Amino acid sequence: MQIWRYFKKRPIRTTLALLLILSLLSVVSFVGYIYHYVFYDRSNLPDIKALVNFDPPTVGTIYDENGKTVINLAKEFRWTSKPEEIPEIVRYAILSAEDKNFYEHNGVDWTAFFFRAGVKNSVHVAENIYHNRKPIIEAQQGASTLDQQLIRLFFLQDAVRHEGSDPVNKFWRKFEEWKLAIWINEELKKPKYFGSKQKAKDHILACLLSYVYFKGVYGIKAASLFYFNKDVKDLGYEEAALLAGIMKNPLLYAPSTKKPLKTTGLSYQRQLNRRNSILDLIVVNKYLTKEVANKLKEADLPTPSSNNINIQTDAPSIIGNVFGEVKNNNLDVERIFDGELQVYTTVNLEIQKIANQALENGLKLYEGRYPEAEGKVQGSVVVLRNSDGATLAEVGGRKMYGLKPVAYTDYNRAENSHRQPGSSFKPFVYLTAIKDGWTLESVIRDAPIAVPMGSIKVGNKWVKRPPKWIKNYDGKFKGFIPLRKALAESRNAPTIRLAGIVGIEDIIKTAHLAGIKTKLEPYITTAIGASDVNLLELANAYRAMASGIYAESYVVVKLTDRKGRIIYTAKNRTKPLEIDETALKQIQEGMRGVVRIPGGTAHSLDSKDFPIPVMGKTGTTNDFRDALFVGSTYGIDGITVAIRVGYDDNSELGDKETGGRTALPVFKEIMLNIYKNNLTGSVPKFPEEIEKNIDNYLEKK
Repeated sequence: MQIWRYFKKRPIRTTLALLLILSLLSVVSFVGYIYHYVFYDRSNLPDIKALVNFDPPTVGTIYDENGKTVINLAKEFRWTSKPEEIPEIVRYAILSAEDKNFYEHNGVDWTAFFFRAGVKNSVHVAENIYHNRKPIIEAQQGASTLDQQLIRLFFLQDAVRHEGSDPVNKFWRKFEEWKLAIWINEELKKPKYFGSKQKAKDHILACLLSYVYFKGVYGIKAASLFYFNKDVKDLGYEEAALLAGIMKNPLLYAPSTKKPLKTTGLSYQRQLNRRNSILDLIVVNKYLTKEVANKLKEADLPTPSSNNINIQTDAPSIIGNVFGEVKNNNLDVERIFDGELQVYTTVNLEIQKIANQALENGLKLYEGRYPEAEGKVQGSVVVLRNSDGATLAEVGGRKMYGLKPVAYTDYNRAENSHRQPGSSFKPFVYLTAIKDGWTLESVIRDAPIAVPMGSIKVGNKWVKRPPKWIKNYDGKFKGFIPLRKALAESRNAPTIRLAGIVGIEDIIKTAHLAGIKTKLEPYITTAIGASDVNLLELANAYRAMASGIYAESYVVVKLTDRKGRIIYTAKNRTKPLEIDETALKQIQEGMRGVVRIPGGTAHSLDSKDFPIPVMGKTGTTNDFRDALFVGSTYGIDGITVAIRVGYDDNSELGDKETGGRTALPVFKEIMLNIYKNNLTGSVPKFPEEIEKNIDNYLEKK
């Protein structure tokens, strides 16, 4: 009673009344401020054109010559979707799971907010107070619309990332979401943008489904491939329902890339329940019948795979070449990873696969002879188009090395490894002699010959080293023999003798005219392959001799931007080889003789099981450290294939592991499969004159 009398006193009643009025005014002011901020305040807005144009980082794709994907590269693996590319099934699943009134509200679903989310959050706050939990205010359901989700991702991503679990920041950020969501709905339906609410909403949905994260990939297009290996237009309701469920929480609801445990896996069951609950929502929204939904619920969840989105490649070395050529044209490689550049190349993926497998098969044959070499021996392959030097395939190393698959960042032995070419350098010696007036019928003496080895410093004195006696592989000398025989049998002594006559400087000049770019040492032993070169430039020089055309090898045909506009096209850099045509015909005939003449180091190719006329030359380096073969089909319609096999540490391959034994089987398999599958057109024939001249030589023997 005393307390009651106290409150009946006028000053107290007046104070309480004033406090109540002030509280009401504060609430009204706060509500008024929020109302004005959300609905009328249009200051400090982001640039809406960024959303209209919607140009987020996407996927840069490198294509082969037939438009097949060599690899997809991205920082955020995403493809954007246009409104017309989102099928109704996907649209229904997303709306049912996230925002069924999407096309009716103005960016904020007030009914959902005040009734569904409001009731649930109020109950949660009351529970926190009753159980003395902290924080007391913690939203459990925000009734976020799809518009608000896009706002968070596109405009407020940094704010969301830095606010952490602070409930106050989340509280104020919600007003910002409302403001921006209502604003973009107002703006986008204006005639200067999309002209109607329907089209504005379609654009918002397409942007969200291009931006949202699906665990490992971004956007509905990438997710469709990653999870189902399907185009988004081919998704069924159960698949669309799964993706709609993943949007809510990818960590909880995205299937694992590992094989699922259907019976005991708690994660699998949680993901299945999420998908099935969305199928139920699709039924509630009358997009699907209950009977069909129940049948769809029986489907297993997929096992997603990165193989579905081509982030690995059969042509890793090609990717490194692409980066190099892009840089050489003053373009930033990062633009590929942002999806700003699409790259079209000369590579043929079918030829690339053939080259990969042929090298693996050839190395396995070698490992069969040397089991201790398993997984250690290496190799490289180059396949060029004769007409212009285009790289059709390149293998920088075996598919698996060091217990991991080779990647484009790994060492490329076709270009970065400079090793001795051995006898595969000899055609440049014979071509130089032919330019000087020699012919294939000219004779050269095959007899012991010594070459000076210079001096070596011992202490303070220079001591002259003993000369090096040049030997032939078979240990025999045949006296005077024609040049075509010396080349075909790859005889060292007559080659050194010929090099001494024509001059090593002229030989080096010939090699450079053909396309060898590496500096060659002016020593007489360079004539038999003692100077290092890389396999690509060796292949390109053989290509030039086969076609009569000088060209630098290349891989990038054109670059386009996201809208398909061409921003770079490879220039035609071909020109006639600065070597007399008659001399070229002679060296072509000489290398054709390497195959056709019995005793030639590639004579095994002159057989019924290899009906492809080729020319070429084997190469074997000192102590059998490397084995090579470089060969071509004839003329501008042909191709050139180069193979090198060896250890990275320059260990010896083993006795008698010559180019003809170790590298030639790889060449044979590549050529057979390329022409069998008609991947470069029909097999070109050698001129009748070349074949007849060899026939005449064989008849005289």
